[in-house]
Parts: sequence; structure tokens; C-alpha cells
Amino acid sequence: MLGKNKYKYLLFFLAFISISSCSDIIHDKNITKETKLIKLSTNMGDITIELFEEKAPETVANFLKYVNDDKLNGTIFHRVIPNFMIQGGGHLPDMSQIDTYDPVINESSNDLSNKKGSIAMARTSSPNSATSQFFINLRDNEFLDRSNSADGYGYCVFGQV
Repeated sequence: MLGKNKYKYLLFFLAFISISSCSDIIHDKNITKETKLIKLSTNMGDITIELFEEKAPETVANFLKYVNDDKLNGTIFHRVIPNFMIQGGGHLPDMSQIDTYDPVINESSNDLSNKKGSIAMARTSSPNSATSQFFINLRDNEFLDRSNSADGYGYCVFGQV
């Protein structure tokens, strides 16, 4: 399917999923009290994530627990789907899974949309099953929103890059 470019695409994805770590909260005196920023450091560069604590308090608290306990350090983006999303936060480079805490309640009713650049919790088919895994939307994926999802629950957006 990919023809002679298949190796070029394969090399891109192998390089991209070799994420090194999540790191500390960025402290900036120009940021309001309600704003929390996380710097996700990867071998492809840093990603700054703004967390929406007011709109998704349980989800943000859950994410920050993994960050503050260094649980996400060394994890990889194990699922990369071009023009859709990249998913990480659950696997180490050998594809073993990290230990997780109890699942968090799905806060997808917060009116935040799975737009390009938003970050949302990954989950199983059970609506309240999200633990450590998250994904970054690479395009507008409004079909993942609660109001548009097939299961009526959707995927909770809790921040943006």
C-alpha cells in the first residue's frame, strides 16, 4: 500500500514513538492559578500541555498523580495513527504495561471537544475505565465527543497542546 515510501513512513513512526519521559509542571508567574501546564519531554522535542482542571477536575487530578509519581517517565507513544491520534502513557519500550491506579470517572460531559491538538483519556469499551493512557488528537475527531459517540459516553478531553 505504501509502495516505495513504506520505509520512510516506518522510520518516522519508530523515531516518534520513542518517547523519553513526562516531566514536571512548568511554573510561570504569568499563568493564572487555574492554569496548569505540563511539559512532556520526548526524543522528538517538548510538548507543552495546558490542563483544564476546572472542566475535568477528576481527570486532571488523575493525570497529575501519574506525572507527580513519575509513572509516565520512560513510557512510549505505542499507538500512532496518522491523521487521527497518538496514544501513550501505558507502555514501556518493551511493550510491558505500567502499573496503574484505579480508573477515573469519565468526565466527557464537560463540553470540551476532541479537536486537533486536544488531549483526552484513552479507555476500554467501559466508559469509566480510563487509567494512565491518553491520546493527542492530530485532527478534529468530534465523533469521539460524548454528543456524537456511538456509545453515548465519548472520550474525556482534559487539556490541549
